[in-house]
Amino acid sequence: MIDNFFYRRGGAEVVFLNTGDLLKSHGHDVVYFSQRWEENIECESSDYFPEGVGTKSQGVANKLKAIRNYFYNPDAAKNLERLIKKERPDVAHIHLFWGGISPSIFRVLKKYGIPITHTAHDYRMVCPAYAFKNGRDEVCEECRGKKFYLCTKNRCSKGSIVMSVLMTAEMYMRNAFLNPVDNIDSFMFVSNFCYDKHMQYQPRFAEKHCVTMYNFQDAAVLDEVDESVETFGSYYLFYGRLSFEKGIKTLIEAFSQRKNLPLKIVGTGPLDSELKQYCKEKGCDNIEFLGFKTGKELFHLVRGAKFVCVPSEWYENNPMTIIESYTLRSPVIGASIGGIPEIIDEGKTGYKFESGNAGELAKVIDRCNAMDEKEYSAMKENAKRFADEKFGKENYYNRLMELYNKTIADYKASK
Repeated sequence: MIDNFFYRRGGAEVVFLNTGDLLKSHGHDVVYFSQRWEENIECESSDYFPEGVGTKSQGVANKLKAIRNYFYNPDAAKNLERLIKKERPDVAHIHLFWGGISPSIFRVLKKYGIPITHTAHDYRMVCPAYAFKNGRDEVCEECRGKKFYLCTKNRCSKGSIVMSVLMTAEMYMRNAFLNPVDNIDSFMFVSNFCYDKHMQYQPRFAEKHCVTMYNFQDAAVLDEVDESVETFGSYYLFYGRLSFEKGIKTLIEAFSQRKNLPLKIVGTGPLDSELKQYCKEKGCDNIEFLGFKTGKELFHLVRGAKFVCVPSEWYENNPMTIIESYTLRSPVIGASIGGIPEIIDEGKTGYKFESGNAGELAKVIDRCNAMDEKEYSAMKENAKRFADEKFGKENYYNRLMELYNKTIADYKASK
């Protein structure tokens, strides 16, 4: 199991670690490969992890090393080879690795005859800036899977010309020398929307075995809360990274129009100070920033929420926020963008609104607030039922084993 980070940094890492736990619970030997960060959790194979070096590193030497690793990380390739010689795995499952571990690992895995499957948590294989967003914070598909220079022209990496140039160059280099379609044996997409976008802009994905598999609910979430205590929360909740693509400004704008209703915001990120100042300017005393929360404290907040809000303004795939909320019987208000509409049953498990439209979101909030107890209780039960049916981990495990076995079989048949 391979990912750039070995801690719960975001949704992709949650899936990465949860999948490893699921496999181990079924008796499989799981060997992790990642990078070394201060936040990492303990791991038996951590001695093999290359040092993590971010692009914002201090010092000329570290900056140059970070740029090198962004394209091709020789330390990752060398350390992975040592780990493979020790463990001899049957299959490699890669999650996030662009710009960190890098495609340098492809040749090592191929050298030792290890088939590769990859979970596409974002759009990095068809969009240089991974999120189909330009530097003006707009949804953008101008590159259309090939005109990657437009990433630089539009400053798609959060307005940074330097990072946009790096992302553009990496995309051209990768497609020329280490194309994922040529090196990865199967692909897992976490929403039908994500699957369709990849096929639209890189039809060659059809040459490989590709499946859509929604992320699964983690039963440990339920272990963290007292399910015997029923809740009918009075507050609305956002939890996640406070970053530009999450649509939090739109959410704040909607609640600035409904100052009688409390909103709790959980998380940290690059927009932390800006969002707090925005609330102050709007006079939003009904909005409370709680900072970073995890484990029991976080899940009790989720379970106690009237609705969890997912106001994304990018092509969100299959948010763990929604899966966890449903598992805890909390219905969801979600933006109609990306893969979100696939997992909100309108009027049954939650409500949808036009992404970026604060006025429409405010009207949806009114609708939620006007629900009677019977209607709301039914929605909570519908949410839990939806989670059990769509995100059950045993069904996920069975499908995952089918994917691994086919990936291994196809790889052997091609030799």
